[in-house]
Amino acid sequence: MGMIKGSSERIIDYLRISVTDRCNLRCIYCMPSDGIRPVKHKDIIRYEEIIRIVRIATYLGIKKIRLTGGEPLVRKNLEYLIASISNIPKIQEISLTTNGVLLKEYAHLLASAGLRRVNVSLDSIRPGRYKEITRGGDLRSVMEGIHEAERAGLLPVKINMIPIKGINDDEIEEFARLAIETHIHVRFIEFMPIGAREIWSQERSVPTDEIKERVSAIMPLLPVKVRGLGPARYFRSEIARGAIGFISPVTDHFCNSCNRIRLTSDGKIRPCLFSETEIDIKSEMRSGASDKEIERLLRLSVAIKPKRDSLKPQILMEHERDFAFLRPMSKIGG
Repeated sequence: MGMIKGSSERIIDYLRISVTDRCNLRCIYCMPSDGIRPVKHKDIIRYEEIIRIVRIATYLGIKKIRLTGGEPLVRKNLEYLIASISNIPKIQEISLTTNGVLLKEYAHLLASAGLRRVNVSLDSIRPGRYKEITRGGDLRSVMEGIHEAERAGLLPVKINMIPIKGINDDEIEEFARLAIETHIHVRFIEFMPIGAREIWSQERSVPTDEIKERVSAIMPLLPVKVRGLGPARYFRSEIARGAIGFISPVTDHFCNSCNRIRLTSDGKIRPCLFSETEIDIKSEMRSGASDKEIERLLRLSVAIKPKRDSLKPQILMEHERDFAFLRPMSKIGG
C-alpha cells in the first residue's frame, strides 16, 4: 500500500480517464478527414469497471481524477460515474475536459454530482473559423456552456487553445484578452503530432516562447506557483482577472514532474501519452482478476513510466519519423 512514485521519484496521484472515444465534433487537428473507426460498444470500459479501478488506485495514492473523451458529455449517465467516484474515500477532486458543446445542458447536473472544475478545448473565438476547425460546430453553444459552468460553480473555467500556424495563430492575442476581461484561465498548448497527422508539421507548431512573447506584448506576465504538479506553467498580470498558462510538450519536457497515468476508453492503462506501452487492465478484470492483481498492474504502469518522452524537438526537426504508435487523442484521453 502507500503512495506510488515513478522512476524519478515523482508522486503519481492523478488519473485521467477517457470515458468514450466518440465525439460530437470533428476538429481538423484531432480527427482525420476520413474519420476514426470507433471502439465497439462491448469494448468500451464500463462505469463499474472504472469505479473499481479508481477505488483500487486510491490505495496507491491516486486522489485526482480527470474525465476526458473523445467528448465525455456524449456518454450517457456521466453524473452517475461522477457521483460514484466522488463517494470513494481519498478522492479529492474530479474535473472534466470537454469541447463545451453540451456544457450548458449538463453543467449544473454534473456539479451537483461532485464535479469541481472544467477545461474547455476551444481553438477559435471567431464563429466562422470555429465552424471550419470543428467541421460544423456552433461557437455560441460553447460560450453559453462556459457561462453556465461558471454559474454552476465549476471554477476556475480553463480554456485550452492550440495555436496552429496558418489556421488560428492570429488569435493568440484575442484569447489572451479573455484572461484580461474575465476570470477564465487561458492555456496555450503546443501543437503535437497526435490525431490528424495529415496536417501536422513542425512548422505549424507555434513554440511557447513565441506565444509568450506575443502575450507579453499586451499584458506583463508574472510567474505564479500553482498547487500540485502538472504540465502547465502559469502567469498572472496586474491588468488581468484570469491567468495565462503554457503547456510545452514539443519544445520543453515536463516528464520528470508528470504526476499522471491514463486509462483509455477501451480499458488500457497508459503510463505516458507518448509511449507505445499499454497495460490491458480491462481484459484482466473481465477474466476475474482480484483487486490485488489490479493493484499490481497499476503499480507496474507507474514503474515503467518513462522519465523523458519520445517527442523530442530535435527528433521532430531532424528526422522524418513515423508516429503511427501515437493513438488518436480521442482514444487516449487528452
